[in-house]
Amino acid sequence: MAVKIADIRFQAVKKPLNQPFVTVLQKVVEREATVAIVQDEDEQEGYGECVAFDTPWYTEETVTGSRFIMESVLSPLLKGQLLEHPADAARLFAKVKGNHMAKAALEMAVWDLFAKRKGMPLYEFVGGIQEPVPAGVVVAGDAHELGRNVALAIERGYRRIKLKISPASDPIELKNLIEANAGISFYADANGSFSGLELEALLVFDQAGFALIEQPYGEQQWAAHRMARSNMKTPICLDESIHGLEDVKRMAEQQAGDIIVLKMGRLGGWAETLKIVEFCTNEQIGMWVGGMIEFGISKAHNLALASLPEIKLTGDFSDSGHFWQTDIVDPEIRVEHGEIKLSERPGIGYRLNI
Repeated sequence: MAVKIADIRFQAVKKPLNQPFVTVLQKVVEREATVAIVQDEDEQEGYGECVAFDTPWYTEETVTGSRFIMESVLSPLLKGQLLEHPADAARLFAKVKGNHMAKAALEMAVWDLFAKRKGMPLYEFVGGIQEPVPAGVVVAGDAHELGRNVALAIERGYRRIKLKISPASDPIELKNLIEANAGISFYADANGSFSGLELEALLVFDQAGFALIEQPYGEQQWAAHRMARSNMKTPICLDESIHGLEDVKRMAEQQAGDIIVLKMGRLGGWAETLKIVEFCTNEQIGMWVGGMIEFGISKAHNLALASLPEIKLTGDFSDSGHFWQTDIVDPEIRVEHGEIKLSERPGIGYRLNI
């Protein structure tokens, strides 16, 4: 089934968060994003979302820069093309260096469009299975707020909770919190905050009881991650270090990690992500789907990704109401009994509501 891309347009979105999202890298109080809309000759639409931030604190891409790349560089390569498969979009974009988030937004919209043309839910189109996706949430707060916020997340049904850690975090307090909530899986995300420190600064968190520790060192600090992996019982998970399949291969070759975070925006879209899933499955590398403080379009694509049977670990899947008073999708994404049901509607299964 060939699809001709007849039109491409973009819609800017900006909304305040219900509460600030704080990491060692940045404090986010308002989220800006760009929705990519691709249309075929029958005016059927596919949706993608560019998850770049307004400043380059997570990657080098920004909302303004990615919008320029999408409009002025990528759209001319895609518009008017007759595509035999959605992966053709990634091949068209291959001549453009970097700019993974801009590429992903348009490429993901093409995958949504193809699934709609086939009359299939996107999760089915990519090979997923129809089972509810377990929901995981990121919880933050100071020493006085953290316990209360964790309790609230558990009350809302979440069974996997990710905590932000840094060298300033108290490993004893974290251990006590984890032990007090048996049955809940806790991840730790360091956002590279242990860069430049001796291994001992990280080792004190090895007894806290985390299911994994995400990105303790900088994205290019492969040797430090290898040292941590070889000296800790807690699995090491890489996030910012993984920009594509070659980085995953490097991690495996250098034994620098046990698990990776799949973020399609950072990886460039569906085509590259599916290659990584295949490689990780063959190499027995753990995987889970990460969030980007995104709106419902990106989250709907991520839900389809998490439906793949090869992905075993619970990802970042919070309720639409966790970040937003109102999301940009209809219906909004809801967590019920710790899970999110996959939509049976064609494509991503959600209407755009801006």
